[in-house]
Amino acid sequence: MADVASSTITIAAPPERVLAVIADIDSYPEWTGQIKSAEVTETGADGKPAQARFVMDAGVLKDEYTLAYDWKADGVSWELVGKSTVQKSQKGSYALAAKGDGTEVTYHLAVDIAMPMLGMFKRKAEKMIMDSALKELKKRVESQG
Repeated sequence: MADVASSTITIAAPPERVLAVIADIDSYPEWTGQIKSAEVTETGADGKPAQARFVMDAGVLKDEYTLAYDWKADGVSWELVGKSTVQKSQKGSYALAAKGDGTEVTYHLAVDIAMPMLGMFKRKAEKMIMDSALKELKKRVESQG
């Protein structure tokens, strides 16, 4: 099983607004650098995405994969379902906590890739992915304020 990495950022917006941006999966290609297409393939009874299909292009790393989501009032978790050419597994989550006038967002990610990679490089890649995702999320949410 993959090691879990985590990173935290504070966003100047209430948790509901942050969660609404996270739930708007179809718009990911507009504001995330690595997601080239995102499509909700199944919606839950609450109207939120239950599954979504992604095409990722991060330079040397290209992949197509589907994630299944579990939404809560204070965040969302997901895991890889179906086939992926690069990943054996992916489990992640965004945990949101109100902090003053903003929201503290903690991103947890565990990815097991199908190719061998030194632990040091894998951890560096996970950190880069998480930091980039959190900065892009912050920029997107705060620009909509």
